[in-house]
Formats: sequence, C-alpha cells, structure tokens
Amino acid sequence: MRRIQAFIMGLLAVLLLTGCYNSHRTHRSIVPAVVELPDSDKVAEAMDSAAIKRYNDSLRFLIEHHYHENFNFVVRRDSLALIRQQPEEVVSMMPTDTFYVYRHEPLVVADIRIMPTDSIDSVWVSVARDQFTFGWIHESSLLPAVDPDDPISQFITLFSDMHVLLFLIVISLLVAIYLVRSILRKRSHIVHFNDIPSVYPTVLTLIVATAATLYASIQMFAPDLWRHFYFNPTLNPFGEPTILMLFLMLVWAMLIVSLACAEVTRQSLHSGDALLYLMSLGGVCAVDYIVFSITTLYYVGYILLIAYFWFAIRAYLRGSHCRYTCGNCGAPMHEKGRCRQCGALNE
Repeated sequence: MRRIQAFIMGLLAVLLLTGCYNSHRTHRSIVPAVVELPDSDKVAEAMDSAAIKRYNDSLRFLIEHHYHENFNFVVRRDSLALIRQQPEEVVSMMPTDTFYVYRHEPLVVADIRIMPTDSIDSVWVSVARDQFTFGWIHESSLLPAVDPDDPISQFITLFSDMHVLLFLIVISLLVAIYLVRSILRKRSHIVHFNDIPSVYPTVLTLIVATAATLYASIQMFAPDLWRHFYFNPTLNPFGEPTILMLFLMLVWAMLIVSLACAEVTRQSLHSGDALLYLMSLGGVCAVDYIVFSITTLYYVGYILLIAYFWFAIRAYLRGSHCRYTCGNCGAPMHEKGRCRQCGALNE
C-alpha cells in the first residue's frame, strides 16, 4: 500500500511539473531569465560566440530603436506594401513580389536584419500578419505607417495629429457661445475673470499649462525618452525617469482636479450656467495647452509660465477667493451686501 501511495504521489508530482511548462510562448524575451549559477564563468562557457553576439545586437537594437522581435504593431494607414522575398534579393535588384496589409490589421515583428549595403535604409524588418503571411519592409517605411498595439500609444498618435484642429473648433464654439451669452446676460462666469468661489478651476489651468510646458521640454531635451515611452507606454509614474514621472503625475492630477471642478461647479451654479462654465474652462485649458506647448519650443514658454502663475494666483486672490459667508444660507460671498443665493442682506 505504501509503495502504491508513493508511486501515485510521484506521478502527480511529475504531472504538476510538466503542466508548469509552456512550450508555446507568444513573446520572446530580449533579456534572458535570471537564474542562480554557481559560477559566472560557466555561463560564458555555455554560450557560444554567436549567441552572445546575437544577444548584444538585440539589446543594442532595443535600446536604439525601442522595439524588438515579437513586438506588436497595428497598421495606421489605409494600406502598407510588404515584400515576400528576402532583403538580399531586393538589394541585388532581383524580381520581387509585393502584397498589402490594410488599416487596423495587426502585425508582429518576426525578424530584424541589418543590410549595410542598402543605400535606402540599412534596417529591414520582417512582419507577420498571421502565421502564413510574412513580408519584409524598410524600417523607415514601416514606422510612419504603424502604431504600437497599445491604446496609450494610439491615443498619443491621434492626439498629436488632430489636436490643433480640434482645439480650434472647440475654441471657436466657446467664443461664439460666450458672445451670445454676454449679450443676453451680463456677468457670465469664466475662470480668471469672474470665477466661481473655488480654487480648483485655477489649479486645473495651472496644471494644464505646466504639463504642456513639460511635454514640450521632453520633446526638445529628451526626444529619445519620449520615443521610448511611445513604444512602451505606461500610466504608472513610479519607476520612470524624473521628468517623465512628473509629466505622468500631472496627467493624473489633471484628471482628478477636473472631476473636482465638475463637482464644485455643479454646486455653485445652475445646470445651464454650470455647463457653459465648464465649456469655457475647457476652452481656457485648450488655449493654455496650445500656447505653452508651442512657445516652449522657442524657450518663451518658461517665462510665460511664470507670468501665468502670477496672473492666475493674483486673479484668484482678488476675485474668486471669498472672505465672507452669508449669515442666512451660508453661501460664500466676495464682499458684504446682498447674497446672490438667497437675497439676504449681510452687513
């Protein structure tokens, strides 16, 4: 009986260990797994020179180009031409066969080859649409036509391509609405000029201005860092380089303060006035983003940011900061007199 139990336990252990092994890995790791070895010299002896060279080349390519084998892309353009033959055949001017992949189709990097004799682009990339469809293309032709298969990367591409047009449309709409509103009714609320009694709108505009300045600074002084972030995006600020960590923290702060602005606006204004105020706040934030992201590229944005902080804080302290509360309903008041909420006289 004990032998049978021991045999069964041993069989179960073998099955469990076998089940832990996965032979179908969908992504290849560039950095090999860290294992404990008694001596590092044995590792070097176990790896032949070709494997070491391939590892070093792959690691260098990853650092310089920010993607690697088994990296996932998605086609952005309407169509993308791929060549079935090997790059050596193309460079030798041999006949080639071309086929197309189309918008939104996924692509996986199957191989990367360096062709120093190619006068157009020395980097050739083999991508696969599926396990039966492979094709080669120059890296310089591939990257402008694809996005990393990640929603953050795709959002960055979309925002970079269309933000100017969208913001101009929003600003024009807001200006038109406010012109009509000002004609029909005076004293419309707007941040910095006739703001609601809350610090959150002012804080939001300052966060947007700072984030736009920081974004442009990354583009100027650390473009390779931003490119790495584009290919390997994350919303977790911790563990990232300092300047990128600050930018991501500002993005999170922007989201949180926006929710706070919506809540205090709902409490301070009626529904129609609240909607117009939030639209105008969005318009001001759009202007801040455009102005500071563009002027920072010419180093003027840093001076404007300091001046904007001074103006926004001064405007809040002089106009939006309420030193009194109504003795009847408790509503905040800029000065003594009749309460706008309940009409009670406060002296």
